[in-house]
Amino acid sequence: MTRHGPEKRRRLDPSSTAGVVFNDRSTADVILRLFIEPSSFDSPTTITAASDSDVQIYLHSHVLQRSKYFSALLSDRWQPPPGLKTGKNPNPKPLKLNLGVPPTPGSLQSHLSVLQLLYCSDISNSIDSASNALDLLPVALELLFEDCVKSCVQFLEAVPWTEDEEKRVLGLIPSLKEEESKELLDRVSPGQTDLCEEMLHGLVLSAIHNYPNMAIVKAFVAKLLRDLSSRDAAKRVLESAFETSLKVVKESLEEYSSPDFRGDHNETEAIQRLNLHKAMTNGRHLLWLVERMIELRVADSAVKEWSDQAAFTADFQRAFRDDAWRNIVPGLPVVVLRCTTKLANAVAAGNILATRQVRKKLVKNWLPVLIVCKENVSPSNRSPYLELEETFLRIISTLPMSDAQELLQQCLSFSTRNVEDCPHLFTAFNTWFRRAARPPRTDNLS
Repeated sequence: MTRHGPEKRRRLDPSSTAGVVFNDRSTADVILRLFIEPSSFDSPTTITAASDSDVQIYLHSHVLQRSKYFSALLSDRWQPPPGLKTGKNPNPKPLKLNLGVPPTPGSLQSHLSVLQLLYCSDISNSIDSASNALDLLPVALELLFEDCVKSCVQFLEAVPWTEDEEKRVLGLIPSLKEEESKELLDRVSPGQTDLCEEMLHGLVLSAIHNYPNMAIVKAFVAKLLRDLSSRDAAKRVLESAFETSLKVVKESLEEYSSPDFRGDHNETEAIQRLNLHKAMTNGRHLLWLVERMIELRVADSAVKEWSDQAAFTADFQRAFRDDAWRNIVPGLPVVVLRCTTKLANAVAAGNILATRQVRKKLVKNWLPVLIVCKENVSPSNRSPYLELEETFLRIISTLPMSDAQELLQQCLSFSTRNVEDCPHLFTAFNTWFRRAARPPRTDNLS
C-alpha cells in the first residue's frame, strides 16, 4: 500500500463508507489526535525533535465502527445524529479523541495507514508486501480492526518472508486467534518432534540413492549436516542409514559366498553378479556415511558395530579367495577396507574413544580380511592396505600385552616389503618386547 500523509484524500466505495473520504474536514464528526507517547527512556528534547509526532485527523464515526476499539469507545461517549449517514454533519462540534502510539520508528505512519484502510472496501488490494502487512497487523490488532487483521494474515500466509520478517511473524502469533495463527504456525514450527530427523533421513537417502550426479548432491547434504544445530538428530539419522547399508552389504556377501545352486549355471552366475554389484553400491554408501559420521564426531556406534562383524568378515574372506569378483567388482575390497581404515584411523587418533574390547575386535575381525585382500593385489597397488596395516599396529599398541601378543603374531604378513622397509612392523614388535622386558609388577605396591 502506498502510504500518504493525513492531508491526502482517497475516494472509496460508497456502499461501505457512505461516500465519505478519509480526513474530510467538511463532513467529519470525529477529530482524532494521534501523538507519540514518550517512553521512560526518551528525553523531552527527543520527542520535540521528532517529526510528525502529533497529527490531527478528521474522521467519521460510522466508518470508525469497523474497528471494535472505536465502536466501543464511541458507544459510551457519542450517539451520532441521523444526518451522518448521508455524509452531512449538522453537528458543529465534532467529537475529539486522542490516541497515543508507541515511540517506535514508523508507528505513527502505520496507525495512519490503518485508519485510512477503515475507508477501504477491499483491504487486500492495499497490502503489497510482507513488510507492509507486518507494519499494519499490530495496529489492526490494537484497534480490533478484524477485516484488516484477516487481510494481513492472509497475505502473510501466501508470500515468502525474510529471516527478520519471520521473527516478526513469530512475535505476532501469540496475539492472533487460534484459527488465524494456524497456517502461520504450520509454516514455522514442526507439527511433530521428529520432523527434523524425518527430513534429514530423506535427504541422506536421496543423496546416496536417487541422483545420477551423486557427488554434488552428497556434498550439499554433507554441508547441511555440518551446519545442523542438532548433532543428536544427525547422529541418529546417519546411524540408521549406516545400519541399513551395512545390512545390505552383509546379506549380499553372505548370498555370494554361500550361493543356492538349485537353478541352472547361467541363472546362478547372474545372481552372483547381482549380489556383488549390490555389495559394491552399498559399500560406497557406507563409505560416505562413515566419512560424515567421523566428520561430525558421531561414529562411536559405527565403530562398535563394525568391530562386531565376525560372520561378515568371514564371508569376505571366502568371497575374495576366488577370482570371480575380479572381473565384476574389482574395487570392492578397497571400498570396504577404506571404511575400516577411516574408522580405525579415528580410533587410533582418539577422535573416537573406543573401549578395549571394541579396539581388540576391530583388529581381530578385520585383520584377516586385510591379509586376504592384500594377497590379491599387485605390490604397486598396496598403498591403501599399508595405511591400514600401520593403523592396526597403532591400535594394537593400545591393548594389554596379552592381547597385543596374540594379534602381533598375525601381522607377520605385513613384512612383504624388504626387511629394511618395514619400520611400522619393527616399531610395533620392538615396543612390545621393550614392555615385556620390564620387571613384573607386584600386587602389593606397599
